[in-house]
Amino acid sequence: MKEGDLVRRYRSGFTTEKILPGEKLGTVIGLTEKKVARLTGENNVVNWDLIQPEPHAIVVWDNGTITIPVTDLEVVDESN
Repeated sequence: MKEGDLVRRYRSGFTTEKILPGEKLGTVIGLTEKKVARLTGENNVVNWDLIQPEPHAIVVWDNGTITIPVTDLEVVDESN
């Protein structure tokens, strides 16, 4: 993933369809790294000292800008 890529978000949760229907596209305007706490019912205490930063994309959507983990995005191939 790089600046200028068109992207759309993945759906989180337990489903076989990963892309949100009708999901709008965004444009990556920057890349950064941030720590993310991925909590579950069994793992609900965060030790920030043990968490490693993950790559995030700064994305412009039609309603603003958001920083989102790269693992939650899909690069859209405009040739399709």
